[in-house]
Amino acid sequence: MERQPRQPQARIPSATYRLQFNAGFTFADATRIVGYLHDLGVSDVYASSYLAAKEGSVHGYDVVNQTILNRELGDERSYHAFVDELARHGMGHILDFVPNHMCIESGDNIWWMDILENGMSSPYANFFDIDWAPVKKELTGKVLLPFLGDQYGKVLESGGLQLLFRDGAFFVQCNALQIPIEPRSYLQILQHRLDVLKERFPPDAAPVQELLSIETGLQHLPPATEQDPEKMGERQREKEIIKKRLWQLCQGAPEVTEFIAENVRIFNGVKGEPGSFDLMDQLLQEQVYRLSYWGVATEEINYRRFFDINALAAIRMEDQAVYHLTHGLLLRLIREGKVTGVRIDHVDGLYDPVSYLQNLQKSAYLQLCGCGQGGEGDDGPEGEYYRELEREPYYQPLYAVVEKILMKGEQLPEQWPVAGTTGYEFLNSVNGIFVDTEAAKQFDRIYDRFVKRVSDFTEIVYEKKKLVMQVSLSGEVNMLAHQLNNISEQDRLTRDFTLNSLARAISEVIACFPVYRTYANSPSVRDKDMQYIEAAVSKAKRRNPAISGSVFDFVRDVLLLKAPERAAEESRRTWLSVAMRFQQITGPVMAKGLEDTAFYVYHRLISLNDVGGMPGKFGTTLDAFHGQNLERNKNFPHGMITTSTHDSKRGEDVRTRIDALSELPELWQKSVVRWSRINKGRASLIDNQRVPDRNEEYLIYQTLLGAWPAGEIDQAGYESFRGRIKEYLIKALREAKVNTSWVSPNAAYEEAVLGFADGILEQSPGNLFLREFRSLQKRLARCGVFTSLSQALLKMTVPGVPDFYQGTELIEFTLVDPDNRRQVDYGARIVALRELRVREAEIGAQALCRELLERSEDGRIKLFLIYRVLNYRRQNRDPFDFGEYLPLEAKGARERHVCAFARKGGEGVLIVAAARLVATLMPEPESSPLGEGVWQDTVLLLPEGAAPRYRNVVNSQPVEAKRHGGRPAIPLAVLFGEVSVALLEPA
Repeated sequence: MERQPRQPQARIPSATYRLQFNAGFTFADATRIVGYLHDLGVSDVYASSYLAAKEGSVHGYDVVNQTILNRELGDERSYHAFVDELARHGMGHILDFVPNHMCIESGDNIWWMDILENGMSSPYANFFDIDWAPVKKELTGKVLLPFLGDQYGKVLESGGLQLLFRDGAFFVQCNALQIPIEPRSYLQILQHRLDVLKERFPPDAAPVQELLSIETGLQHLPPATEQDPEKMGERQREKEIIKKRLWQLCQGAPEVTEFIAENVRIFNGVKGEPGSFDLMDQLLQEQVYRLSYWGVATEEINYRRFFDINALAAIRMEDQAVYHLTHGLLLRLIREGKVTGVRIDHVDGLYDPVSYLQNLQKSAYLQLCGCGQGGEGDDGPEGEYYRELEREPYYQPLYAVVEKILMKGEQLPEQWPVAGTTGYEFLNSVNGIFVDTEAAKQFDRIYDRFVKRVSDFTEIVYEKKKLVMQVSLSGEVNMLAHQLNNISEQDRLTRDFTLNSLARAISEVIACFPVYRTYANSPSVRDKDMQYIEAAVSKAKRRNPAISGSVFDFVRDVLLLKAPERAAEESRRTWLSVAMRFQQITGPVMAKGLEDTAFYVYHRLISLNDVGGMPGKFGTTLDAFHGQNLERNKNFPHGMITTSTHDSKRGEDVRTRIDALSELPELWQKSVVRWSRINKGRASLIDNQRVPDRNEEYLIYQTLLGAWPAGEIDQAGYESFRGRIKEYLIKALREAKVNTSWVSPNAAYEEAVLGFADGILEQSPGNLFLREFRSLQKRLARCGVFTSLSQALLKMTVPGVPDFYQGTELIEFTLVDPDNRRQVDYGARIVALRELRVREAEIGAQALCRELLERSEDGRIKLFLIYRVLNYRRQNRDPFDFGEYLPLEAKGARERHVCAFARKGGEGVLIVAAARLVATLMPEPESSPLGEGVWQDTVLLLPEGAAPRYRNVVNSQPVEAKRHGGRPAIPLAVLFGEVSVALLEPA
């Protein structure tokens, strides 16, 4: 269908740049670099969430209030200065919005605090995804708070839970959090030793009478389980009046203040006297929450979380009241033009993603039409919005992308009103073409022999998903099993299925699920989703012959919404609800089992272990890469594409170095075996186990090869690098959950691994390993530079909007967070770009490229490439935004070493070519993949009708096409004579 531009129309970015806001990088800091980003060629700033987050947040995803800005980043004035500076440069602004969850370990989360004070009677009781009638009956009407570092009784009797009184209200201090006490239970505190207080006053003294009146008010306060709206309103109103009266009483009567203070001291108990904590225990029993050891959450949690993070509680975005309350500020910023696009975080966590996204686009349309949250019926803007959709099903008034991981062969649901994803699939696809796919079997043998076992990645993922369901998410799975059990009890044909068999069956289906989630939100199920469910159930059946196949068939029918014909409408709604709940569970299990466990266990080639990837597949063929680009150009041509994100397991320039290993299997095998022999004496023995184990040692060597700093570094820089490596290793070991974990850290084991790392990195003349290691590292580093250039060029020219993670315009060797969230030295980058522009004016782009390649370790060649191509793209948008994508082929001895394609727009054809698999082309550490000696007779075949002469945008070099076998072609020896990447425009 032809796409006609309509009003209001989404702003499509030319290129985005991701900024991580926190107290160390504020609105004022961002304002200062807007001009630099504009000069670099960036069209839109893509900001991490800057709505109010937990104090000290370094990432912004622990949101506590979506209706205000994060005060740690600056005030309204500094925010307006930032967006005004963007507008002055004609730049757009994409905001990362978090609709799935909020942080509940903060007193600034006023909605959660209200729930903890008022329970089911809170106006926000349905705001969060809380099960008020959970499987554990003792938690009925309560919320489990798994915030304690030890068992509840131990924490209580050690004085870890302290009662306090301020501003007329009582709280319990738990760690750094002050949790409100349910107002009716104030009576336990105020009535304790009341006779002692009365003795200090005459019988009819006003303070005593007021205190007794306050007690009467508390006794008549509607209970926390009240559901009648009128009574709920009365409770909200009267409790605040009571607090105010109590505080005023204390201000005017020091005796009452002293009495309360003494009672608080008594309730807080005395260490070493267990009986002294009985009063506090009784008080806590009466609360609408139950404080518990954090490990209890695994099985008994009764609120949905973000993955297994207890501090992040999911919100019910499917509730329109919740939607409107949380989106007020975002929509105002859209209306005012301060925000021109959104990135939706963790869209798979939502109960109904498609409905949410449709709601968001409609709200944005109404805002841009000046109508606020509501429309004006069929004849107003809301009606016009739906008429737009009838005319143009693809119409989107707001540029929106979703954080969504697509597995092999999976496509974004076509009915989602978004420009695309944030680009994880491209990250893995483009990285994969720099891995030699033909070396897969060799690397299998090298890895298996080194670790002394056969590793099957598919089996590892299956086992780790089951592990996650046992140690992190069993509560969620048990809840789903109980819901299935309730359904089975309603039909005589399924009544005999036991709860245990249903729990095992649903766990197996989840462990075998091939994608993160499906998206049924109505009685009809998408064909693709049906295939995923059928495949998972079939595989689970084969793996579990001891479980009756009829149990699996029942689970399948529920997930496919195949209710019996005799089922009542209410039963059908229940089936749909269970299927949608299932969809919210499979994603976290996949994420924790795959990304956060299996990726840290399977180390065949760790550059493949990144978010959205499947490292069991050894690289990407050029045909597959071109196929994915064609698919994106057809369906989501303006989706975001990236090579690094804040979620990356390792930075893009770390990966390119490790990718080069795939071309050197013999050298790698020889090196790793030799290094292990040299370092044998640095390993430890704990409980007859070698530390680090062979698999961990394999990871360490690859990590060092990828992350080693460029150029010469001083002692301080070297020590900083060692510290970063050791921090990474602790995280990697714990995520793997093999010899230590976050749940049960093995300090002795971890220290032994860190000792090994310290030993092999010791800078001493006798460290033979370091001498031999540096030889291979330097060669890989040189290869990595050229691969980084190719990767960057491809990202800027294939279909999609190229996104740059902060700092990656220079070559950066970052590891997984928090390492990749360190502050970026923008001062150095601003100076570098300024100097490059001056030097370019002096000697020209061609000479400057030669100069920069001679000093490639400083990374400025990458900065120059990005500057040249992004500015060209911004000035020539048509072929990139709307142009065709035509894969090109090469012919000759080096034909597999180039990735090339054409972008055909209204003004002509652009040619893109980038060298790949360069380690093979660079037999010596200091050589380059340039010139006739490298490319020999290889030519790039051009489309018929191609222009005879071109200019390489990268370095302004003129290039002339020749005839080859009757077709226009360019010799790669000429094209890559001075630089290994080319963006050719007709001259």
